[in-house]
Formats: sequence, structure tokens, C-alpha cells
Amino acid sequence: MGHPGFVGREFIGAGGARECYLAVDVAPDLVFADQLEALRRGYVAAKSEMGLSPGSAVFRRIFLSDAMNQAERVRVSELMSAPDEGPVAVSIVQQPPAHGAKLSLLAYHVEREAPAVKRTLGHHHTLVEMGGRRHLWSTRMCAAADVGPASAADQTREVFRELIAGLATQGGTLRDDCVRTWLYIRDVDVFYTDMVKSRTDVFKRQGLTGDTHFIASTGIEGTCAHHYDVVTMDAYSVLGLAPGQISYLNDFDHLCATKDYGVTFERATRVAYGDRAHIFMSGTASIDGEGWVVHPGDVLKQLDRALENVDALLADGQARLADLTHLIVYLRDRGDYCSVRDRLAERFPSLPTQIVQGPVCRPEWLIEVEGIAATAIDKPDWPAF
Repeated sequence: MGHPGFVGREFIGAGGARECYLAVDVAPDLVFADQLEALRRGYVAAKSEMGLSPGSAVFRRIFLSDAMNQAERVRVSELMSAPDEGPVAVSIVQQPPAHGAKLSLLAYHVEREAPAVKRTLGHHHTLVEMGGRRHLWSTRMCAAADVGPASAADQTREVFRELIAGLATQGGTLRDDCVRTWLYIRDVDVFYTDMVKSRTDVFKRQGLTGDTHFIASTGIEGTCAHHYDVVTMDAYSVLGLAPGQISYLNDFDHLCATKDYGVTFERATRVAYGDRAHIFMSGTASIDGEGWVVHPGDVLKQLDRALENVDALLADGQARLADLTHLIVYLRDRGDYCSVRDRLAERFPSLPTQIVQGPVCRPEWLIEVEGIAATAIDKPDWPAF
């Protein structure tokens, strides 16, 4: 958890593919240009130490403190596109690193004997083909609104239209193929409800209801670099999954169904392959089985309850906290950073973690966590990763 530096974790299944997550941070006592260069150097060093080839890069998320003034400089840097690595899905979001730096990085790499084939599809979609599967990473989807305001509801429809169109180019659909979304809402205390209503309408039209399933998601404060954008989205989809490969997790002793309080997302989604399963945890807060906020006003007790909820969800997918590949932790108040950092360092001393400022959808929630777990399984009849 120390700064600056990096923390990396890898998972290797019986099929041989090595998945690596890296959290890279820089010291806050530098101007932005120097922090950007330090982050680039730190990322290069991290990849070298973990033995990662350039072509293994699949996805990066770059957290910024001031996207309007910083995003363009990131877009022309090697964090956006480095030599020899081919297309990479890059998310850029304004969520200030809580330790005080102006930017930080979370990266995902896959090393395989037969390298992945990566292609760019338009401005927002990167297709990664490996093991006979097509993985679609969709990033920085927004209305690009610089000439005047638009409603959160309209912009939600717009970002989902972009995702649905990207899926359609590969014969996919939102209902059948999208595994995970990240929705960033400017002024979440004001605009979250409009996003939720609009998303529910989109889902109904796409055949996603309480009788079918929803999509694992985080809805959190964040923004892109466009002046009037209220809603921005990233997404991950896997095309052509076989029946039984995907399942949806919950533990009703710990958490109620999200539809019980008017929102439409899955608590967690499990995607299984022949040698491994991935569990995509939605943003998870200090909530009980009836939907009430637990431990109002106490960030550390809220963190412990959120992790208890994550543990319960993981157990429903035959996993545990030790199987997490990384965490993203969202704080309403950056003043809580040191106590949260220290608690996480005690519990997860070697887990790649990014702690950022990102108020949650209810003001009473001081903290939210999300992550991905990877576990080994033996299902030789199922498609490979």
C-alpha cells in the first residue's frame, strides 16, 4: 500500500494463461508533468519486474485529479499507447487518488503461449481474441458534450447506445454478452437517480429484467474531460459464452436483491472457463439484508462490513477474499485515506489496490469497494480462457 511504487498480483490456471494486475502510484510532491513521467517509468519497471511482454497489455484505467486539464496530456503519452504493445483498452476517469497524487494507474495484462489478437473497433472498443473467445473492452463512452448541457437520462441512453452498437458489430447483445459496466456520474448526489431510471428503461428494452438478470456494475462519482458530460461508462463483455459459463451471485443473509430498492444491477457475476473462474464484484458498500446502511458515520466499520459482504458474495461463487486480484476503493472524504489505507494494509498487504475519491450513490455511505477474483477450476468440457 506504500507510495510511490507498484503492487502486482498474478493468476495462472492449468491452461497456462497468466493474468496480471498492477497498481502503480507516484509521489504527490511533483508537478503534473513530472508525475506523469514518474508513472510511466514506474509502469515500465513494474512490467519488467513481472516479466510482462508489451503485447500482453489488455486494459488500463488511469485515475486523474483534474481531467479537463490533464486528460489530453495522458492521451498523447505512452500510458495511452506504448511501442509494440498493440491496441489496449484505456479508461481515463477523474477520481482523484486519495493519497494526494494527481494520477495513478491500474493495469491488466494477459500472457499466453499463443498471444492474444487485439483489434481496435472505432473510438471506444477494443476486441481481444484468445482461446477461441472474444473479449470486448469498451472505454471512455460519453456524450462528448462540450457545447451545452444535456440530461443525465439522455446521456445514459447515449452511452448504452454506444455499447449496444459496439456489441452488435460482433453479433453480440447487451443481454447475452455484457458482463460488467462502470458508470461514472458527475455530482452523483444529484444525478444518480436519473441515471438509474434511464438505465432501467434501456434494460427493459433490451430484455434485462428482474425475471432474467442484470449486469454487474459500479455507479460512482467520476467524470471525463468534456465540460457538460454527466455520465461516462466503461464496460467489459465476453462474446459467445456457452450455457452455464455465466452465473449471478448473492447472499441474502448479507445483502438484499438490488431490485428491492429500485436499482438494476447484479451484486456479482461469475464467468467460468475450463481452468478458471472470474468473479466480477459490483461496487459493494456497508449494506444489510434489508437494504439499510450499516454503521453510518464510521468509515472503518463500513469498510469491514463492505468486505464482509464481498466475502459472502465470493463464497456463493466458491471463492474467498484471498482470491481477489485487486481492489478499487472509493472514498467520499479523502480525509479518511490514512485510516482506510492502514486497515487494508493489515488485511491485504500484497493486493494491488487503488484508493480514490469517489462519493457513493447514498451520502451515508462513506466507502465502497469493488474488485475481481480468480479461482482455479477443472471443467475440461467448457471453453478455455
